[in-house]
Amino acid sequence: MDFNAPGESLSIFEDPRHGPAKRGKVENNSVFYCWRNPEAVKDFRSGVSLHSHTSQSRETLKFLAGLGSRFAFMRCLMHRLEQRCEANHGRRVDYSRSYWTPPAPPEIAFRLESGQIEKLDLAPIVSLTDHDSIQAPLIIQSALGDNKSPVSVEWTVPYGPQAFHLGVHNLPRARAAEWMRILASYAAHPSGRELKEILTALHAEPDVLVVFNHPMWDLYRVGENVHIHQVSEFLREYRAWVHAIELNGLRNWTENREALRLAEKWGMVPISGGDRHGLEPNANINLTNAECFDQFVREIRYEKKSRVLFMPQYAQPWKHRILRSAIDAVSHYPQFPPGSHRWDERVFHPDRDGVPRPLAMLWPDGTAPSAMRWAIAFVQLMGRGVFSSGLRFAWREPHELRRALDEDHIQAQERMPDARLMSSSMNLAPTRALDSTD
Repeated sequence: MDFNAPGESLSIFEDPRHGPAKRGKVENNSVFYCWRNPEAVKDFRSGVSLHSHTSQSRETLKFLAGLGSRFAFMRCLMHRLEQRCEANHGRRVDYSRSYWTPPAPPEIAFRLESGQIEKLDLAPIVSLTDHDSIQAPLIIQSALGDNKSPVSVEWTVPYGPQAFHLGVHNLPRARAAEWMRILASYAAHPSGRELKEILTALHAEPDVLVVFNHPMWDLYRVGENVHIHQVSEFLREYRAWVHAIELNGLRNWTENREALRLAEKWGMVPISGGDRHGLEPNANINLTNAECFDQFVREIRYEKKSRVLFMPQYAQPWKHRILRSAIDAVSHYPQFPPGSHRWDERVFHPDRDGVPRPLAMLWPDGTAPSAMRWAIAFVQLMGRGVFSSGLRFAWREPHELRRALDEDHIQAQERMPDARLMSSSMNLAPTRALDSTD
């Protein structure tokens, strides 16, 4: 099957070293686009939202150092800010220990994902996965009940010169804290033998689902060839204990086509994963007749059955969606819990004693440097009115849409989502969540 042909069954490719993939028969896996297959949901009971982030997630700022080395204008701005930091605090900027948190608190993130699914007349099943933290699902369970959200995490797995991200869904509540200690211990002191033991033990938990998130994204910039080689080596060693390959709602068409081919090659199940960090709900979900997450896990792990539905927002230009996510990250949300209203309350850097503090507590006069305020204002301006419309037009991807639909002879606009569908799917956050102030 090609990513371009929604609705067909996956074939199993042979690995030249090991012969046919020994993962069980992989069939009845379909990829739908709701703007092309509006009736796709009618035969299903539930929609499953996988892989989305909340304010409990710590997102690294290491990439800023890379931006400075690649773009001269960024290097000048960052050098000025680094000098200011050293002069005011007596220490250099430490990008490796700095991080930011997404704006949406767990309850709002949960309602955001549930709301999108309910608008399809489906019962929502939502698995939140923050980086190396299970606090968000525990908060949801405490507020709404244990059956409302599985205990899940996006586990950072060091491997060679980089790290992979595995979605570990539905940890047993009684042993979740113990599992997190095990996962954290490996991340701090990785070894191939221990990784195999951990994955084997996770696989032995019958209701746990392990997903290889965004496998084709060279997140750590090790180089395309090195990254692909590392992915192949990882799957050659550990695929028996990884249950699915993610088609990521925040990555581009090309990368997801390659991820689906990867699933085909290794005889693995493709699955959705939105990777939401802002206030746009996940751009893909799974369709299922399962009534709970345990049943959905059995559908993926044992029946090898997965139906992925891409939502209307996925047809929007990828660069524009990334911009919108960035704007969400730096917007002002006075209705959110104290300490998370402004962007500089959600960005953390070590203080003189090495303790991570919000930038808002580290500014000498209580306000961000003027250069940074101007940069934030410029980013926000790009998301408004004529600027936003112009960028969306400039970044449109009609050829990518046609490739995905395998219909080069059809004009892209004839298959684009209806504007009303787009607006209804992209504005599903609770009203109070979207009343942000720039």
